[in-house]
Amino acid sequence: MDDPPLQKIAISGPTLASLIQRFSTSPSAIHGLLYGHVTDLPATLSDDAAVEASPTLLATVTAFLSSPDPHLSAAAVPTHSAPFLGWFSARRRSPLRPSMREFSLTTSLSSQSQSPNPKPSPFIFLLLASPPSDPSHIHTHEYRAFQFCGGRFEPRSLDVVNIGPAFRGHYGAFSPSSPLPPLRYGPPRGSPMSDDGEERLGRLKQAAKDQRKLDACADGFDVGRLSRMMGSEAKSYTEGLEELYQKMLLKIENLTCLVEKTSAMVLEQLMWSAVTPDVVMSAKIAEKTHCQFDPSGKLTFGNFVDKRLESLAEALVE
Repeated sequence: MDDPPLQKIAISGPTLASLIQRFSTSPSAIHGLLYGHVTDLPATLSDDAAVEASPTLLATVTAFLSSPDPHLSAAAVPTHSAPFLGWFSARRRSPLRPSMREFSLTTSLSSQSQSPNPKPSPFIFLLLASPPSDPSHIHTHEYRAFQFCGGRFEPRSLDVVNIGPAFRGHYGAFSPSSPLPPLRYGPPRGSPMSDDGEERLGRLKQAAKDQRKLDACADGFDVGRLSRMMGSEAKSYTEGLEELYQKMLLKIENLTCLVEKTSAMVLEQLMWSAVTPDVVMSAKIAEKTHCQFDPSGKLTFGNFVDKRLESLAEALVE
């Protein structure tokens, strides 16, 4: 009995991201098992009786398990909370189509997984590959999903279930974290003349504290301008926001240059520490006696030593 056809295959975003990350960090090709569940989609009713009923099954991949064994076996599938759906293969610099080895292994896994189950279930195969002409500085990953049905691979659409406007509700509990100081959405209420001295002093201290926090991210950007970029009036301060980003990038660039100069100084000190003591002593003697080394390594005396020799020669002649 043939496996029931699938309308499409879905995979959760974290599972796909983790699978691609495992593939990109692996030194060679990887493969493993896929887990998930199969659900029925609501049928689309139609008054046209001649129209054939379309598949209403959806296979959702929720987890995977990489296996070091190149010869996968369904009999050795570890126990998992989700049912076994199929397997995946990820290989580098190869076309995005199943190979003869993958066809043979899929046939074996499909027959082994269906033998203990009286009711057949869909068997899927996920193929990941990098382009054959992919340069080393660009990471490109392609993937394609298949259902193995009737002894052949049938392509199926692959949906990532938590990317897009339909899944924004999944991130309702997200709380952003930023090094920028928390600011109010507008100027403080009340007139400065009506405030007492302690309240005005407290606001000035808070403003100075916020300014120091902001200077740690972007030098020379006023904290008052940042407060005006929040709230309903933020649309009119686009240029100021771009300037803030430029100052933050400049801060990072200055830090990078400082680290580069410090690394060069440390390297120079390490090179000097590797010089032999004899060379250092020769350089010190040459400095004290006004001597210098020529390009051939021969020691030559300076003007001061030449004059002393000349005066000594004249005294001997007399």
